[in-house]
This record gives sequence, C-alpha cells and structure tokens, in this order.
Amino acid sequence: MRTRSRKFIGVIATVSFIIAYCLIVMALGAVWLAGKPQWLQLGAYIAAGFAWLPPVMAIIRWMSRPGGAAES
Repeated sequence: MRTRSRKFIGVIATVSFIIAYCLIVMALGAVWLAGKPQWLQLGAYIAAGFAWLPPVMAIIRWMSRPGGAAES
C-alpha cells in the first residue's frame, strides 16, 4: 500500500476512533460516575484521557511505515 493511501486511511481511522472513544467514555462516565466523589470522577477522567493514546499511537506507527515495493 502506498504511503499516501496509508496516511489517508490512518487519519480517517484516528478521527473515527477518537470520536467513538469520546462518546463511549462520556456515556460510561455519566452512568458509572454519577454521584461519586469528585476525586474519583477526576481520576477516572484523567485515566480515560490517557487511555486513548496507545491505540492512536499504533495507528500512527502503522501510518509511518515505509511504503511497499509498489512505491518506487
């Protein structure tokens, strides 16, 4: 796959993942964290704020790979 195609797919995947992740975290936070102490809510949202990094870094690493033999 050409680098340009890989980057386009990667950008679409990254944006889609972040949107879906945010919606899921907001919904779970509203259900599970409602009425809990503020320190627990803060900790949960900080953890959720860092949890998206490994999947997105994997997508970025995939996007950054050199092109195949077809790209000369």
